[in-house]
Amino acid sequence: MTQPRFNAIGFAVADMARSLEFYRTLGLDVPDGAESAPHAEIPLVPGVKLMLDTHASIAAFDPGFTPETGGHGSLAFECAEPADVDAAYERMIAAGAKSHLAPWDAFWGQRYAVVQDPDGNGVDFYAALPGATPPGS
Repeated sequence: MTQPRFNAIGFAVADMARSLEFYRTLGLDVPDGAESAPHAEIPLVPGVKLMLDTHASIAAFDPGFTPETGGHGSLAFECAEPADVDAAYERMIAAGAKSHLAPWDAFWGQRYAVVQDPDGNGVDFYAALPGATPPGS
């Protein structure tokens, strides 16, 4: 028997078009024309994708589905430099994203910030601070 292989992260979304616009602004390669679809797949890195499904789509195959409020997951994006964390955060805030944590120098040695997607899921930006030992080292 072959072991399962991780290849996707999935989020339930209330408004597909609004969510796709958020992820386009973030810089992800969102497929054209997916705004009116009940399901969308966005490539992240080779072999891994972000899957978005509308609440109605999930309810069609899961009659007990109840949308959660406030999000229930997060994605993390590594930035090359600490200043890039601030730039990514500011770009997303200017596009209407909600701030969860403004950029700050975290005690674990990273510049770190968090915004929320339209459904409240976290999107983290981080970069190693100069001279910091990376977490887990």
